[in-house]
Amino acid sequence: MMNLPAWLRGASRRRACAPRLVHRPSWAALAVALSLSGCASWSERGVTEPLHAQLSPHLADAATTLTLQRDEDAVRTATAQADALLQAPLDAEGAVRVALLLHRGLQVRLHALGVSEAERVQAVGWPNPRLSVSRLARGSERETEWSLGLELGHWLLRPWISDLEDRRLAAERQQVALAVLEHLTQVRQSYYQAVAAEHTLRTLTRWHDAADTGATLARRLEQAGNFSPVQRAREQVLAAEGQRQRIRARLAAQASRERLARDLGLGDRPEALRLPEQLPELPKQLPERPELERQALAERLDVAAARQQLERRARELGAGRLRGFVNGLELSAIRSTSNEAPTQTGWEVSFELPLFDWGGARAARAEVLYGQNMHLAAQIAQEARSQVREAEATWRGAWQIARQYQDELLPLAREVSRQNLLRYNGMLIGPLDLLADARNQMTTVTESIQAQRDFWLAQTVLDQALRGPVSPMSLNAANTSRSADAGANH
Repeated sequence: MMNLPAWLRGASRRRACAPRLVHRPSWAALAVALSLSGCASWSERGVTEPLHAQLSPHLADAATTLTLQRDEDAVRTATAQADALLQAPLDAEGAVRVALLLHRGLQVRLHALGVSEAERVQAVGWPNPRLSVSRLARGSERETEWSLGLELGHWLLRPWISDLEDRRLAAERQQVALAVLEHLTQVRQSYYQAVAAEHTLRTLTRWHDAADTGATLARRLEQAGNFSPVQRAREQVLAAEGQRQRIRARLAAQASRERLARDLGLGDRPEALRLPEQLPELPKQLPERPELERQALAERLDVAAARQQLERRARELGAGRLRGFVNGLELSAIRSTSNEAPTQTGWEVSFELPLFDWGGARAARAEVLYGQNMHLAAQIAQEARSQVREAEATWRGAWQIARQYQDELLPLAREVSRQNLLRYNGMLIGPLDLLADARNQMTTVTESIQAQRDFWLAQTVLDQALRGPVSPMSLNAANTSRSADAGANH
């Protein structure tokens, strides 16, 4: 075996171990390293403020309501703020604020983003140096080595690593923002459904009362000999039908309220929820919005996320080729002292020889991932434009139907009732005819409430289509609701 110098033997024994820089301990170098590592640190503001910046164009100042609740005190503070909002009947934006304050699922998302931020800080921080001390003896010779090792490859790749970590965190932040906006869309839909369901319940209760009064009057008229059994039975059937619809409406109202309470984070105390008696008024006119598709491509978070992911893959492709040469690069300064020989100093450079792995598989993987993300970005853009077109058509159609009820059918129903009341006063029709007319008017009112609700549901779907992806269930929410209502009324 070739005899190696003592200082090189010590270094050779450790070459297979962790990379290191061997020299006398330098506290100044340690201080510099620690100060550099302190440049990147985790903070709550680093988690929430970039997310607020992404949510603000869609939620305005309500975005700052979403904070990282890290302890019970923060939870109690948020609960107190939500309780203040719940003192009055909620509007849709108030419901959004309550959900941002109370919903634990949003906190789960936000804490996961905090974990990703911590991982980014860990990845872009300077690697800790390794300090080791060894003492070797050979006969009367005593050799002492101090080793302080640093990973040179990480230092050289740090700009690329930092850039990739920033892009990874930005992509995850956009996913969290998308999840928040999707949940708030669900909150708005549940809100409009709950308000409409309770309004419908009150209307159908009045209808049932009118039908019940008609049945009672029919029984008395039959006993007086002024009504046939068939006429009395017809009125009783109508009363039973009114009772059935009222029961269905009560169940629908209860289910809608519970669903809204869950979406708000009030699942354990739904009694705290207070709703207005009616839905918001319909707009008089709808604005022309010819730039909706372009606006969606510019503002949708999923389109932006796909674009950023594609840029990230492109950078990974370039960085991966460089990393193949830099990984494993070590630079060592060596100092060895002995009681029988002069102190020896020197340096050592080591790197991997690409004999078996030239990085071809890694480069191929990066290229395939880049192509995959390129097609994914194109698919997302196509779906975004299609969803916006469909959502706008549903929105305009729902508005036309709702306006028809407001402007034509309801005034006509009121005019028919007024004329029937005049005929009743002139003894041209009986009380049962008047009650039948009241029932017909209640039907028109109920359908008008449903049409008004469908417009606001379509409005939430269009807003969501401009922010991010829309689920097929949400996209067809208005039609689904009309179908369900039609099934319930027959």
